Parts: sequence; structure tokens; C-alpha cells
Amino acid sequence: MTKSRLLIDTDPGVDDALAILMAHAHADVVGLSIAAGNVGLGHTVGNALKLVDVIGAQTPVFAGCPVPLVLPAADAGFVHGVDGFGDVGYLPSARQAAAEHAANAIVRLAREHAGRLTLIALGPLTNLALALRLDPELPSRVARLVVMGGAVTGRGNTHLVPAEFNTGFDPEAAHIVFSGWPQFDLVDWEACVRHAIPFASFDRMLAAGDARAQFYAAISRKARAFNESHERAGMIIADALAMAVALEPGIVTRAERHHVGVELAGALTRGATVVDWEDRLGRPANARIVLEVEQAHFEALAAAALGAHKSDAPG
Repeated sequence: MTKSRLLIDTDPGVDDALAILMAHAHADVVGLSIAAGNVGLGHTVGNALKLVDVIGAQTPVFAGCPVPLVLPAADAGFVHGVDGFGDVGYLPSARQAAAEHAANAIVRLAREHAGRLTLIALGPLTNLALALRLDPELPSRVARLVVMGGAVTGRGNTHLVPAEFNTGFDPEAAHIVFSGWPQFDLVDWEACVRHAIPFASFDRMLAAGDARAQFYAAISRKARAFNESHERAGMIIADALAMAVALEPGIVTRAERHHVGVELAGALTRGATVVDWEDRLGRPANARIVLEVEQAHFEALAAAALGAHKSDAPG
């Protein structure tokens, strides 16, 4: 069976890390394009390079945008650690990022793999927005776009109640992508909350895994404590859920297609995703909103990426 071909735009980040491990376990990854988001660009690039080492891959890493397009935004170091990987003090990679800017790399790789590439956006959409401005025909070259972002009924995870972090960090970029991409899959924050991995299942994955699991156990400890302190039902590993949808489209059990826009100006709502649930605006449905997936299948994909044997996987 031919593996899917992925280009991952990301801001690693603990949840990004598991998604990247999953991608390399189950697909061919042509590159990692990196933006600031969860933490600053220096850390996100360093984290991506370290993950490539842990995986034992040769995946190129492309550094991209260090700031949002228009306004500054706060990072999420209080969840992920100041360095984005739990402040464990890992030995940095000796690798270097490629000289090519991430936005240029997205455009180039989409041309080189035209019609065969799944693009998955796990962080703020700054790099992808620039790529779309550089090449307005970019959507026609990409077989599929999967976006982790938004909060489709306004239950976000930022200081602005309706906004999710990725769209809230760079709303202008999200607006450019959402309005310029005819069709994409949207895995929003609320779906990720519903599909949290129970702590017991998460612990079994880590215990049954290999060196990847040991590394992930270390960098995720701080994020796990954050999840527990906020009385969540388990580990919310948002980007891993989006990656599962990218890898296995059949994992989706319920979805709806609607138009989704991004609020840019509201004092209380900037960065919020606005869904035309009743299709009243007469605009084309640009998003397939993922509402439910097969939980056991999702957890099995994650477990395999950590080196856990099938018999040890949750479910």
C-alpha cells in the first residue's frame, strides 16, 4: 500500500510532537515548515530538528515566520514549557534548518508533488497565508488540506473566550487561508476536547513504547500536569487528532460541511471562527468540520507512533 505524502506546517509544541511522530510512523513526510506559535521560532525550529533526530529521519526543516502577520501575540509556554518541550533540557540537535524560507518551501514542494500532497497545518497559519499570497494557485496543487484550529461553537482556549489558540495567534493569516482555500478539513479545539486520550491509556502507550515514548514522556510531563490541574478527562493532544484525520480519512464518523470565517475586529471575539451552521449566508461551504472520530483507532495510531505494539495499544 502506498503511503500518503505529507507536508506539515507546525509550531512544535508537545501536541505537535506526537503528531509529527505519527506522521513519520505512518506516512512519507516531505518536510516540516515551522512558525512561531506555541513558543518562539528559535525554540520551535530547534524542537523540530530534535524530533527528526529522535525519529532517525532525514526530513528537511524549514524555518518560517517569527511573528504573526499584523499584531503581536502571546505564546503558550505556560502549557508547553518555555522551550515548548517541557523545559527538560534536552541535548539540542546538531542539524541545521534549511536555508529556504518555509513559505517558499510550501510553494515549491506543492509544485514538485502536485496533486499528491496532503498539507496539514498544526499551528498558526502565518506560513501558509504567505505561501498562498506567493502562489494563489496553491490549493489546486494540494490534494488535501487539514487544519487544526478554531472553536466551532465558541468554546476556545485563549483569553478571548471564543477563540482557539492557532486562529487567535494570527487571525489575519487564518482569514487569508480560510477565505482563499476552496475546501479543507477542519479539526477544531472542541473536537479535540471530546477526543482527549484518557490518562490511563496515555500511560500505557508510554510504558509500552520505545525511545520515542521515553522522549515523549519527558517532554509531555508539564503539559500532562496542566491537563490534570484543569480537571480534563485526559490528555488533550489536539494536533495528534488532526494528524489522525490526515492519515486515515475513514476515521471520521461524523462531519458537517459549512462556511467558516474568522473574526478580525471584535474586542471580545478577535480570532474566533464563525460557522454558518444554518447556511444562511449563501457562501460556499469551505470546511468539512470534523465532529467525531473512532477513538480507539485514533489511540492506536498514536500508540504505534510511540513504538507500542498493537497488542499493547489502548482499546
